[in-house]
Amino acid sequence: MSEQKTGGPLAGVRVVEFAGIGPAPFCGMLLSDLGAEVLLIDRAGQPTVARDAVTCRGRHHLALDLKNPQSVEQVLAIVGQADMIIEGFRPGVMERLGLGPDVLRGINPRLVYGRMTGWGQTGPYSQMAGHDLNYIATSGALHAIGRADRPIPPLNLVGDFGGGALYLAVGLLAALHHAKQTGEGQVVDAAICDGALSLMSMMYGYLNDGRWTDSRESNRLDGAAHYYDVYECADGKWISIASIEPQFYGRLMALLEIADPEFRDQADPALWPKLKANLAARFKAEPQSHWCALFEGTDVCFAPVLSMEEAPHGVHNKAREAFVEHAGMMQPAPAPRFERTPSAIQASQTDPLAVQALLERWGV
Repeated sequence: MSEQKTGGPLAGVRVVEFAGIGPAPFCGMLLSDLGAEVLLIDRAGQPTVARDAVTCRGRHHLALDLKNPQSVEQVLAIVGQADMIIEGFRPGVMERLGLGPDVLRGINPRLVYGRMTGWGQTGPYSQMAGHDLNYIATSGALHAIGRADRPIPPLNLVGDFGGGALYLAVGLLAALHHAKQTGEGQVVDAAICDGALSLMSMMYGYLNDGRWTDSRESNRLDGAAHYYDVYECADGKWISIASIEPQFYGRLMALLEIADPEFRDQADPALWPKLKANLAARFKAEPQSHWCALFEGTDVCFAPVLSMEEAPHGVHNKAREAFVEHAGMMQPAPAPRFERTPSAIQASQTDPLAVQALLERWGV
């Protein structure tokens, strides 16, 4: 068996994060879970610990007034010992504070400077306020998600966290790899609108070769197909069916004992409404537990739709310990999982002595 090392794969990486909301803190959480040492620069008098207890987990918190020249000098000293920074302000704010990339990389040439914005550092929208829903609206993603009569906001998963935080994390790690090889840092411009657009790459590929229509609920993956949708059960709960491949679709038909020949034309969109109505009536006749007993452990491509309160107790999540209790709260465990350097939630530190100990380790 491979020897495990403590601290996570990013142990020893030093990150300075400037307090913000949404995707930037989520990226900081990911890096901390992977073992990086993250110092969060809080706004003086506005601690983020209680407000975002989960996404701000695993940080050392230092409250500073960045409009105070002495605080800026302290930040400059800290950044001189860091590997990367994360900031989520509008373009130009860090420059006005005297903490722009030219200044910081003048102090620390190997610094990776991560900039998280909605619209990016350039372009006609770059200075506009916005939120996730606005950013994914320009990518085609919002238009594509929902029922036929209207788009539906998909939480802030597609923009803030998928198109924003995850792309920022990948960009930071790629730039860190380059910096370790060359000694040269660089700016990572992570715009949510860009990331959301990138997430749509497969759909744009399908659109280009005629396998996708630019209308909601008319494609096999957007709720039009009877074999790829959610269905209500007798108890008001829901199940998900995603029997795309013929062998999985055949298993669904067998377990439901469906002999109707029209169901054999799985790929005929003209039949989808009728076949979906048939399945809806069948699934509505029994509670969710019945369908779990019938489908779990098979290749139907099935799962019960769990609420957020139910998910920690779901049989698969429990078996994989996908939720952990930390700081008195049940919350998602770090992901992904590593064989030799397992990730873990680090303790949050607001005690000035603990923060001072970190700065001393960094040589500040």
